[in-house]
Amino acid sequence: MTAIKHALQRDIFTPNDERLLGIVNVCKAGKKKKNCFLCATVTTERPVQVKVVKVKKSDKGDFYKRQLTWELRDLREVDAKDASKENPEFDLHFEKAYKWVASSTAEKNSFISCIWKLNQRYLRKKVEFVNVSSQLLEESVPSGESQSVAGGDEDALDDYQELSTREEQDIEGMMEMCEYAISNAEAFAEKLFKELQVLDGNYMDLSKGHIRALQEGDLTSPKGIEACINASEALLQCMNVALRPGHDKLMAVTQQQHLFAELRDTFARRLTNHLNNVFVHQGHDQSSTLSQHTAELTLPKHSPLHRDLLRYAKLMEWLKNTHREKYEGLSRTYVDYMSRLYDREIKDFFEVAKIKMAGTSKEAKGKFGLHGSSGKLTGSTSSLNKLTVQGSNSRRSQSSSLLDMGNMSASDLDVADRTKFDKIFEQVLSELEPLCLAEQDFISKFFKLQQHMTVPETEETDGSMPSRNPPLAEHRHSLSSEKDMVRLMMTNIFHSIDTELNSLIALGDKIDSFHSLYMLVKMSHHVWTAENVDPASFLSTTLGNVLVTVKRNFDKCISGQIRQMEEVKISKKSKVGILSFVTGFEEFAELAETIFRNAERRGDLDKAYVKLIRAVFMNVEKVANESQKTPRDVVMMENFHHIFSTLSRLKISCLDAERREAKHKYTDHLQSYVINSLGQPLEKLNHFFEGVEARVAQGVREEEVSYQLAFNKQELRKVIKEYPGKEVKKGLDNLYKKVDKHLCEEESLLQVVWHSMQDEFIRQYKHFEDLIGRCYPGSGITMEFTIQDMLEYFSSIAQSH
Repeated sequence: MTAIKHALQRDIFTPNDERLLGIVNVCKAGKKKKNCFLCATVTTERPVQVKVVKVKKSDKGDFYKRQLTWELRDLREVDAKDASKENPEFDLHFEKAYKWVASSTAEKNSFISCIWKLNQRYLRKKVEFVNVSSQLLEESVPSGESQSVAGGDEDALDDYQELSTREEQDIEGMMEMCEYAISNAEAFAEKLFKELQVLDGNYMDLSKGHIRALQEGDLTSPKGIEACINASEALLQCMNVALRPGHDKLMAVTQQQHLFAELRDTFARRLTNHLNNVFVHQGHDQSSTLSQHTAELTLPKHSPLHRDLLRYAKLMEWLKNTHREKYEGLSRTYVDYMSRLYDREIKDFFEVAKIKMAGTSKEAKGKFGLHGSSGKLTGSTSSLNKLTVQGSNSRRSQSSSLLDMGNMSASDLDVADRTKFDKIFEQVLSELEPLCLAEQDFISKFFKLQQHMTVPETEETDGSMPSRNPPLAEHRHSLSSEKDMVRLMMTNIFHSIDTELNSLIALGDKIDSFHSLYMLVKMSHHVWTAENVDPASFLSTTLGNVLVTVKRNFDKCISGQIRQMEEVKISKKSKVGILSFVTGFEEFAELAETIFRNAERRGDLDKAYVKLIRAVFMNVEKVANESQKTPRDVVMMENFHHIFSTLSRLKISCLDAERREAKHKYTDHLQSYVINSLGQPLEKLNHFFEGVEARVAQGVREEEVSYQLAFNKQELRKVIKEYPGKEVKKGLDNLYKKVDKHLCEEESLLQVVWHSMQDEFIRQYKHFEDLIGRCYPGSGITMEFTIQDMLEYFSSIAQSH
């Protein structure tokens, strides 16, 4: 058995820093004999872990391998089956009962005795031993079995070791302090035993390896960091051992506590100095320069730094629990130096974005002479300081007004420029978002700030047992303060983002106020995304604040368009045609529908639409009333026809009522214009029949109208003779020319109006014939031209022009 123990110790347990203290050759009860070994082991590092390990030979039989491992603390019962008779069977109750048969009763008893001693020495919760002789539990493991199989086992249960000089001096000092040390040696020995028992029983012993790691462990290599983590956790466990009343006054305990405090402070200083140096070095890092990221407009990634620093996360947690002031000092240092790094990178990044943005408008139209702006931006693309945006109060109006758009050529509108701007702005937001999220995630993990933790609204207890958790209000306060700390750190690190974003937005608005539409949609989407991740995060809050500015610019853009509609002046010498703000609204709506398709902030656009269309309606009527060259009906007819066509084509649901209203106004003023215009070529005939209708209205019977002097048959024939077919055609030709002068070419309503006049002329002709038939029956009086003649007149006139 000794040879086997040596082999097992060498091949299985020494590589795992374990010592083999007890072994028994067993097989499972009731089954074919497949021998294996149960081994009782302890770890060489503190705190000591005691295990029962099942070891068996490999299938090939040339080496042993570990098959199962149980923690001794999970052992509930040892059943030896019979305390008075020799019996090789025994049971070990872990999560279930394991039944074994030992190769001999002596091996079984030796193993059970070893388990009992380990249980007495290392475990607070004692294992229950059933059917085991009390004499067996009091005996020591046989000397041959208790010796270290590795040789020189200092912790073997029955080993003797000579005192060192330091230990002799310590005992002499203790004897001087203890009055009965000489007179009552047994009492003094008992006192020493109790102190040693306290040190062992309460795990107040730290290995030399851990002490060495705390004092001089390498904080730059992964292996050294791991050693320091293990040592710091072991130190914290030793320092947090629960002492029984009075144990804190024992010299051995106080000496250990003093040693632990010195180790804690020493290691805290080493760790703080090392991390401080890392932060300072990173803050001064100049490797991420502007030129490296100019072409692609990207921000440097800090994932390598985060990955390297996260190796220290457990040590930061240890520092947070042991040296709060050093932990907070490190937090401030990190924020201070990382804010410098991010400040440089973010300012460089936005500088490139501004250069690219200014270049979207044809290098700012040569010399930054941007269309629609009240002022001019001058300078080259590199002189961005000259692109300073004036305050809204100092600007007369926003750029790219609806009026301006009405007078712009297609090249001025340059949709490609706006699309490029949209991509630049989206790229800026897309770069900032992961940067902020990654940094916030790192801060929470590295500084152990659980900003994503949720707190239940209620916590039910039956009142029978005290809660192990802190009170709910205190728990909420703790979480709230940690969330506040994350936000504060993020705000200080990224303090320049708010300023730079607002500056970029102001520049985009200065170049073209319609950029506010793009920015509103993009910013809204990114705010919505950030809020879904964490509504209280720094990113969500910052983007939300900037969104307010973007929305304000959008509202200014709309207000600017309305204000310029109100300030419109028309020429007294030329016809009005389609007003510039009417075509401007059309182009605005086309652009907006493209930008806001499936956007979260569609409601903002709908509200703007309603404001704009009401202003368009009101100012069309205002211009129509003031027009001197073009008849009011023509101004109303043409412009509302254009508005109706635009709304019908774009199908903007929130403007359905306005679409119907525009159609109504168009048809009303078309009819009014036709009627008023047609009264001129047959003026005398119109006046004559108006008189006839007036007499009838006064009570004169229709068949007696011809007896009225002014309206007799002779007068009727005289008026009709003044309008022969030739004269009628001439009058219609003059009417066509006049209508042609009134109407604008771009709306193409001339043929519509001419056809309506034809219908109206026929209606009037039939009305005149009807009055002749009723008021002058049997007179045989007819018009000089027929309806067919009229159709030919209208057709030939239209074709000739």
